[in-house]
Amino acid sequence: MLAELEEKKAKLKQESLGFKEKRSQLNAEASKWAAKRNELNKGTKELIEKAQELKLLRDQYNKNVAEEKQKRDEYNEKTNEIYAKIDEIRKKYNLTGDRSIKDLRREIDHLEFRQQTEVLSPDKEKQLVDKISSLHSEFKGRKEQLEKNDELRKLLDEAQALRDKASEYHEEVTKYAELAQEYHDKMISTFKEADQTRAEADAAHKEFVKAQEAADEQHKEFIRTQREIRDFDKVIIGLRKKNRDTREDRAKEVAKREAEEIMDHFRNGEKLDTADLLRLQRAGLV
Repeated sequence: MLAELEEKKAKLKQESLGFKEKRSQLNAEASKWAAKRNELNKGTKELIEKAQELKLLRDQYNKNVAEEKQKRDEYNEKTNEIYAKIDEIRKKYNLTGDRSIKDLRREIDHLEFRQQTEVLSPDKEKQLVDKISSLHSEFKGRKEQLEKNDELRKLLDEAQALRDKASEYHEEVTKYAELAQEYHDKMISTFKEADQTRAEADAAHKEFVKAQEAADEQHKEFIRTQREIRDFDKVIIGLRKKNRDTREDRAKEVAKREAEEIMDHFRNGEKLDTADLLRLQRAGLV
């Protein structure tokens, strides 16, 4: 019985060591995934902060676009007012046909804007360039005719000066718009990168939880086997004590019988030697 208990206890110790070792491995794996998750979360935070900075720059350039566009539009409006005044004088003196120079200028501006912003086939591009060139020639001819009139020449010079100023602001609009688009694209790219990093962090967290839960299970098994080992120890210690007590009782019984035999010999007149006296002493009879 005792040997069987000792054998079962030894097996439990081996199992317990196995659970402990596996728990340590899983805790190390969980720590590895936790470190990776934390590093990825840190990277995600940094990317989001970078994207927010890019957003601020984009918004600032968009604000600059709006401000420069307002100034450009104001100068264009003043230019149109002068062209309207020129057309009134032109009609008054019946100069250079029926078409408004204001409308001609507006059409040129519209077509040039299309050329700058639209993606066209080579044929369409050529047609548009030819049309713009033709309108410029028409505008130049009309302007030269109108400039023969002193009043109109002054107004045309004033209109051109305003238009040049509007063009300067338009260049600023274009510059800031390109910068705003550049930072917008960078912002979107950085947010996408942050999303990817966050997804990787979430995946690492899932692996961390899985490893941690598995480590917890191994810990529970380790605690269970340790508890069972302690229970076996209690039983084994009890059996050993019981066996020891039994052996002592048997030894006392044997000593008592030997002592009684020696006393019988003594009563019958036999002499006792030292060994006999020692046995009687152990039996508590002397």
